[in-house]
Amino acid sequence: MTQFLFQLAFLLAVPFWALMILAPTWSVTHRVISSPWIIVPPLVVYLCLALPIFGDLWTAVSRPSLAVFQAFLANPAGAAALWAQVIAWDLFIGRWMYLDSRERGLHPLLMAPILVLTILLSPIGALLYLGVRSTVRVPTAA
Repeated sequence: MTQFLFQLAFLLAVPFWALMILAPTWSVTHRVISSPWIIVPPLVVYLCLALPIFGDLWTAVSRPSLAVFQAFLANPAGAAALWAQVIAWDLFIGRWMYLDSRERGLHPLLMAPILVLTILLSPIGALLYLGVRSTVRVPTAA
């Protein structure tokens, strides 16, 4: 079951990433991605994984130490829960980047590789986007 939930977390996020990357100018994409509720599916998976091991999770986050966190991640349910959390967080960051880039008029061909990088390595994708974002002004209404 843990393996299934691990895979499900990503699969539930894929349609939203596909919309942002493959159909960024479609009106349906903007309507769907505008909702912060898109992160709920992977968060539900997170809860399914985290609630049964909540005591261990609480210990790992309330008294953080490398050894305790390492032990938590050695548990397949702990690692899968963290994975689902990362998937939800990456999607939340990607959602913000998509909406912000549309507002700033950034070309979808520029954003597509940044969003793909964000799926794979969100800290690097987010930093890259912040760099790109700092060079572009939001268009003002005339």
